[in-house]
Amino acid sequence: MSHITSMLETYPKDLGGVDREKLAACIAACFECAQTCTACADACLSEDMVADLTKCIRTNLDCADICAATGKVLSRHTGYDANLTRAVLEACRTACKACADECGQHASMHEHCRVCAEACRRCEQACADLLASMG
Repeated sequence: MSHITSMLETYPKDLGGVDREKLAACIAACFECAQTCTACADACLSEDMVADLTKCIRTNLDCADICAATGKVLSRHTGYDANLTRAVLEACRTACKACADECGQHASMHEHCRVCAEACRRCEQACADLLASMG
């Protein structure tokens, strides 16, 4: 059992019908994606052709920030606002898709971009799954 799941189980109030399994998976995917995007941006900065990776670096850093913020918002339940949660999840899906698409263009040349694109796709799907479960 992960700490994410443990914390969700110890929350003293009802989570308002939110699927705990999908919520935990989404939180984990968001934080993993944030770390992966940050590391990919750093790796891009070390490439000899760094000037060709400017958009990739920017997209990585934007995605990392949005994923980290989404993971934090999803970790808080007191005063829950479904509309805000949906908006944050949609923003995260959009950022992950953009980053996966951008990194995908460099995946054949840079392994870190391939790994990052995969993490972004997983996070994009986790956000979609949680959104779908919210109705």
